[in-house]
Amino acid sequence: MWRRPAWQVLRQFVRHDSDTVTSLVLERSMNRVQLLGRVGQDPIMRQVEGKNPVTIFSLATNEMWRTGDSEVGQGALLFLCTLGDISQKTTWHRISVFRPGLRDVTYQYVRKGSRIFVEGKIDYGEYTDKNNVRRQATTIIADNVIFLSDTSVREK
Repeated sequence: MWRRPAWQVLRQFVRHDSDTVTSLVLERSMNRVQLLGRVGQDPIMRQVEGKNPVTIFSLATNEMWRTGDSEVGQGALLFLCTLGDISQKTTWHRISVFRPGLRDVTYQYVRKGSRIFVEGKIDYGEYTDKNNVRRQATTIIADNVIFLSDTSVREK
């Protein structure tokens, strides 16, 4: 009685090694993203007819590195000092929040310049723009947003 429904549920997570061999391999996969950065624009809320509303905003993350290490000796000690130039790369991420409670709180409290932590998954989608041209879009679908800065303090 229980074997058939359990097998049907389990089939979603099972991969066949080959068509001729009946051995099965349980396979896991993961799509997780964690970002820590600053919001680039105030969020907007959009709703396409017949679909759930979504809060959308951009988030900037930065990488910094130095070039040109040199050694500086002082007495018996040797120090490694970085005297080179500092380089920085900013990456912009499109964040989409669909979860009803999180979507509304994010829309209400996130502001440009807010420092936030976002957990979610990456999604690659396709859409047609107003000129009827197919475009590709990458977005982070947020499962959790943690507010790290108080925007009311910065506004005063």
